[in-house]
Amino acid sequence: MSSHTRRRVLQGAAVAAAGSVVGGYGLGHYATAARAATGADGGTGNSPFLEGAFAPVTEELTAFHLPVTGRVPRDLDGRYLRTGPNALGLEDPRAHHWMLGDGMVHGVRLRGGRAEWYRNRWVRSAAVAKKLGEPYPGPVPPDDFAANTHVIPYKGRILALQESGPLPYELDGELNTLRPHDFRSTLKGAFTAHTKYDAQADELHAVAYYPTWDHVRHIMIDRTGRVARSHRIPIADAPMMHDFGLTSKYVIVVDVPITFDLDAAERGAIVPYRWNDRHPMRVGVMRRTGGKVRWFEIDPVYFSHTLNAYDQGDTVVMELVTMPAPFYAAGRGNGGPSSTGTPVLERWTVDLRAGRVRRSRIDDLPQEFPRVNEALVSRRHRFAYTASAAEMWRAYETVDGVPPDEKFTNCLVKQDMLRGSRQVHRFPSGAAVSEPVFVPRRGARDEDDGYILSYVHNPERGASDLVILAAQDFTGRPLARIHLPGRVPLGFHGSWVPDA
Repeated sequence: MSSHTRRRVLQGAAVAAAGSVVGGYGLGHYATAARAATGADGGTGNSPFLEGAFAPVTEELTAFHLPVTGRVPRDLDGRYLRTGPNALGLEDPRAHHWMLGDGMVHGVRLRGGRAEWYRNRWVRSAAVAKKLGEPYPGPVPPDDFAANTHVIPYKGRILALQESGPLPYELDGELNTLRPHDFRSTLKGAFTAHTKYDAQADELHAVAYYPTWDHVRHIMIDRTGRVARSHRIPIADAPMMHDFGLTSKYVIVVDVPITFDLDAAERGAIVPYRWNDRHPMRVGVMRRTGGKVRWFEIDPVYFSHTLNAYDQGDTVVMELVTMPAPFYAAGRGNGGPSSTGTPVLERWTVDLRAGRVRRSRIDDLPQEFPRVNEALVSRRHRFAYTASAAEMWRAYETVDGVPPDEKFTNCLVKQDMLRGSRQVHRFPSGAAVSEPVFVPRRGARDEDDGYILSYVHNPERGASDLVILAAQDFTGRPLARIHLPGRVPLGFHGSWVPDA
């Protein structure tokens, strides 16, 4: 495979990832390039993923003592971090895909009832460091990429994650890039953007794919921070496997009909992954310790993100976000992915005794980025939290014709799986809302005793707020709105990183 094709392969893999200043670097050369690419008013006229709430920011900012409306809970002691694509030095918007943008991490430091600082920093891959005119310390890792999909805490470290090739990048507490992280020299090959941390077992799990593999790999990192097991699961056609499920007993893999297209890669396609009607849709269940996978065919659908999974008698239950088939990861001329419908929340129940999968709809409100109380990952949960951003759904459906504005709204959603009900916290038009993250209250005994944190665009200021809700008073007035000095573009995933 030529080096040119290998770069295209890596770019395509990256797409599976489906967003008063005290100090700043003032990257004037990028601001000029961004204006040239997007027009003086910030719009390209072509790609919704380079405009409005998606438009890349052009500077790295640092601001201290952030203004707050309301009160920051004093037991929030740590950092709220979120990452997403933020193209740096974009030369040709026609050759850009939203999910291929260089990763930028945004963070707010909370302590003692104060919002001490806000920072945003590009992840310093070798390519990003070169664009910024900075040296890259050490050898460049294979398949290097500025991770743009997730950022997680792990054993005192902060890791920015990408899938299908690149190593995670380790960041320090001020969001500076330290080095690639290979789990104490034990990670061989690709990793994932969506790990699952089982707090009771103290294990970090991943399912990794790569476009030239004839398999995917279930990886288990044990309490020592080393890869303790890597099990190969044979799968044809090199499908995208963006997320997976984990229960206390099983790993759940979803074999989606979006597969690597070598011909498209050789032709120089930006994203060489295509919906493949000839590739059956399957759900696989395997013991966490490895062994044979039991496969169950289901009707085609696009599987986006896992909410959680758990064991229930002779069944394995996974709750997840889906979109209608077909789903176009490469998009259809809109600069990002394209869908034929909006994402909804489903429950898949795998009956191991009867040998079938039952699918049911939990909620048909358009919603994405599902999260639970992280202490319950791989165990049964009651409450879940999702986000609905009107601008995102309009961008996803642009090629099919922009639907009426009233079809979509901006809101955060709390699901009660026991009662089968939901609560909705609504935001105004133009207030694009990002993934909600649950943080338990200090000393909490109830599953939902804590806070919901989310970056929300404030159209009155033209900048973003970090909104803090009381999870048990979900529809009530926010406890706090922390006013940031700039925008946080619509992006992907993040985490609460508590102080030790």
